[in-house]
Formats: sequence, C-alpha cells, structure tokens
Amino acid sequence: MPNPPAQAEMEKLDLLYEPDAQAQQPMRVEDVILRRGLVDNKQLDAARQVLVDAPGKTLGQALIETGALSENDLMNCVAEQYGLPFERLNRGMIAEEAFKLLPAEFIRRNLLLPLRMQGNMLIVATSDPANIFVLDETQRKAGRSISLVVATAADIRKVLDELSNGTTGANEVDSLIQDIAESDVEIMEEQAEDIPDLEQEAGESPVIRFVNYVIFNAVKEGASDIHIEPGEHNFKVRYRIDGILFDLMRPPQSLQPAVVSRLKIMANLDISERRLPQDGRIQAMIHGRHIDLRVSTLPLTTGEKAVIRILDNRSILIGLEKMGMDADTLAIFQKQIDRPHGIILVTGPTGSGKTTTLYSALRTMDGTSMNISTVEDPVEYHLAFANQVQVSDKIGLSFSAALRSLLRQDPDVIMVGEIRDDETARISVQASLTGHLVLSTLHTNDAPSSVTRLINIGVEPYLISASLNAVLAQRLIRCICPHCKGPATLTTEMTDFMVSQGLPTDKVFVGAGCDKCRKTGYAGRSGIFELLLIDDACRDLIVGNPSVTDLRRFCKERGMVSLRESGFAKVAAGVTTIDEILRVTEDAN
Repeated sequence: MPNPPAQAEMEKLDLLYEPDAQAQQPMRVEDVILRRGLVDNKQLDAARQVLVDAPGKTLGQALIETGALSENDLMNCVAEQYGLPFERLNRGMIAEEAFKLLPAEFIRRNLLLPLRMQGNMLIVATSDPANIFVLDETQRKAGRSISLVVATAADIRKVLDELSNGTTGANEVDSLIQDIAESDVEIMEEQAEDIPDLEQEAGESPVIRFVNYVIFNAVKEGASDIHIEPGEHNFKVRYRIDGILFDLMRPPQSLQPAVVSRLKIMANLDISERRLPQDGRIQAMIHGRHIDLRVSTLPLTTGEKAVIRILDNRSILIGLEKMGMDADTLAIFQKQIDRPHGIILVTGPTGSGKTTTLYSALRTMDGTSMNISTVEDPVEYHLAFANQVQVSDKIGLSFSAALRSLLRQDPDVIMVGEIRDDETARISVQASLTGHLVLSTLHTNDAPSSVTRLINIGVEPYLISASLNAVLAQRLIRCICPHCKGPATLTTEMTDFMVSQGLPTDKVFVGAGCDKCRKTGYAGRSGIFELLLIDDACRDLIVGNPSVTDLRRFCKERGMVSLRESGFAKVAAGVTTIDEILRVTEDAN
C-alpha cells in the first residue's frame, strides 16, 4: 500500500497523461514494433548488438541507426505503447496563446512543444513521454494540467526553427534604428583600408546606424556577447545575456556583408579578406562610458560570422564582497590574497567569471607600494596599477616566455591568465617558492580536481604541496527576476531532498517570467563558490599523489562547502532556483 506522499505523487503523474484515462500499463516498445511487423527478430537482434557497444542509446535509436525503422514509425509505436495520440506537426498547428505559456528556453532545451488549448488544458507534443520529471515541470511552469501527444523530435525541431526564423524586414530595421545617431557609438582611433566597394557600402548611414543600434542596445541590455550569424535568407543577431543566448532580430541577408564590413572597419581589420578568421578590438564611447569590444570573424559556408565580446570595466569594479561570496568564504579568500607568496588558483569552465574574480582580487592590493604584473591572452581589462603583458604566440611570446621575463622585473604579485602547459606551471611554482604571490586559472570542474590536473600536467606533488595556498572553484548562476518572483511548488521528491540537506522548504522561489526578464524568470547573475584551503594536513595528503576521489572526500570531511551546497544555500536565501543550481552544477561533484 503506497504511503500518502507516494500516492499524491502518483496522482500528479496520472494527471500528466489525462487524455488517456483508459490507458493500461505500457507494454514494451519492441512488442508494438514486432506486432506491427515493422522489423523482424533479426533486425531487432542487430539493434540490441548496437546497444551492447553503445549502452547509452535506446532501442529505438538503435533501430533507426541500423536503418531498420524510421523515426516516424518508431514514434507511432511509442504513442501506441503509452496509449497516446501521434501527430505530425507543422507551424500552422501552433496556437500563440498556448506557446506563450512556457519559456522558449525551456521548450527548446526539453524538446517539447505547446500546441493548443483544450478548455483549460494545455496540449503538449513530446518525443519522450516517459520523462515524467520534465512533464511534471512542464505542468508546473504552465500553471495548468497538460495533455500529451507524441511527435517526432525532427518535427518538433523543425517547427521550433520555423517559429524562431521570423525575419526582421527592412522596414522594421529602419524603425528600430531611426532614433539611433551615428554619434551614439563613438569609435576611438578608427582607421579604414582603402577598398572602395565594401567601404562605401559599410560606410552608408543606415548601416552605421544599424551597427550602432546593435551595440548600443546590447550594452543597455547588459549583454556579454553579440552574435551575428549568416543564413541563406536572413542573418541572426543574438545577444548572450546572463549566460543564455537570445534572438534579437533576423534582418535580410543582403544587409549582412555590409554589417560585418562595418565591424571590420571599426576594428581595423582587413575587409577584403573574407576567407580567413580575423580578430580585432574596438574602443568605443557609449553614453560617456569606455567600452572595449573584442571582434572575432569566422568564415562559414553561408558567409562570415562575427562575434563581439563586450568588456565593460564596471564589471570588475563591483568588488569581491559583491560577487556572492558568503562572509566566511570571503574572509578566508581575502586572507589568502594578502599572503606574500604562494599560488592561488581560480577554476571553472569558460564564462564562469574567473577573470573577474582575479581582477577584483588585484584591485584590493596596493598598486602604489607593490609591483603587480599580469600575463594574459588577451588582456581583457586595462588596470592602471598593473603592468600587463599580452601573449602573442605568433612572435614566440608565450605564457612561459613572458613569465620568465617578468621574474626579472622584480615583481611582487603575478597574475597568469591561465596555466596551460607543463612549462608555465613549473615557472609559476618556482615563482611562488621564491617569494612571489601567483594568481592564475585552471579549467577544472571543482577545486580538488585542480591538484590532480597540476600533477597530470607534470608538476611533482611535493612542489604542489609546497607552493599551493588555495583553490577557488566557481560558477555564475542566474538570479530570480525580482519583478515576477513568487513561491515555488515543490514535488514530494524535491521536498525530501531539501529536508535531507537541512534546507527550509518554505523559502523556495521561482520567477514566473515577465517582460522585464524576457519571460525567463531570471535577471542578473551571482556566484557560487567552493574554496579549498591547503592546510598542513592537506599538504601531507598531496605529497602522496592522491586520486581526485580521495582528495575530494578528504576535503569534504574537513568542512569544505561544495559548489552544489553553496548553490542550495542561495536557493534557501531566495536568490535563485533549484533548477538553476542543478543546471550549473551538473558537471561538479
């Protein structure tokens, strides 16, 4: 007899499959396939052999891979297996009021599609009716009961692509840029090559105003990157905001070459070279603020793609105390960067805020009485109090070569953009052992993994033990939008998990999605942190070349707060959501 919480959960799951109240316990999909005569036992055995070699696949995927079954036939069988209707989809079937009930990011990530309303019930197409947890989350986000139909993943993707491919016509572009002046984005030290055709087209007033609008609006929206991507009939302009890409517009393809050429002129690049990647830099003044723009172009089969990284000096002026560290972590980290020598590492994937943390740490130091030097690739922000070296492999100025030269410049503090190889790691260790404080980054998933990464690079364990002071692993999480923030409804499973972690269940919030947060429910970002302090006991363990599992267990036993634990503390404080922490810490242990 199921207990009351389990019974409630079963009733909730039954609700997900409501149009099918008569459906019985699902049979196996291979039974349906065989009964329909779509494959024979020999083809089924061949598919099962694929599963032996690739256990992560499903039987259906294996049948499609061996050519025994089409995706359309497979999903027909899956629909029968679960007693659900099967539908072929097209864009005309999508009702706007139904589609708006779910965030676009959630729809594309989980490959499901709101189709229409049936009374107060939302009809949703999915290619994975077995994924109870996603469907339960779909019902919660929609705020109403849902009813399922089965569709192929290809159909869902095709409709989603068509829905996102709404082009921005020339008239709409004109209306967007009519209030933008050429002086709104002032380019400093602009130089252009004398190539008449492309230069003339890129220098026309509408193109200049369009590029200015894209940059001006990106800075206003708080975007970190601008993507300009060519297509066959139009080109996409997308912003990365809070780590997620959003479509801005899709202007006519005829405008795209002039836009890229305009960016090349602004970045002092060769506008006649369209076959090779190029990188440049734009220094702009927007509303009295100095903004650095990194421009990277890449030739694609459909044209040149351009990505603009927006570097706003205000992002490194926030200070360590405003990055989201709890008081204990901040106090310990601050004490470590005040030490006269040793190595401090900041780890995490690309886009996790490592550089901002290092710059914020350098800003707490006294640049008047200390010689602070950096080696970076590229130099992202200019620091008035530091001597910054730009790495250039083309001329042989690598991290290790620049680091060797810096050591002859009487430094007190050295920041190395990234430890990439054995030589850079060894020089950094030697610098720390000879009385210098070295700050650097590594690409590892958590703090304990940094020790084993250094060992794998080639640094002897006893040198790591002697030189390493602390490792800070970090991630950036999206914060709940304050304009649509409200209490979350937790499943029984999630409630039990929160209770097991000693976290309150009555202070969990989510964002419903509003115009101010682009319907995502999130606005702004904060950090979560995992600080590994290397004490004497930890040094003794490192000398023995421990496995990352043993080191992680040892650190947790000694009180290290993991990234996920730090994240759930943010959930308990009402800063972010459970879904966001699970997404960001998926690769962390």
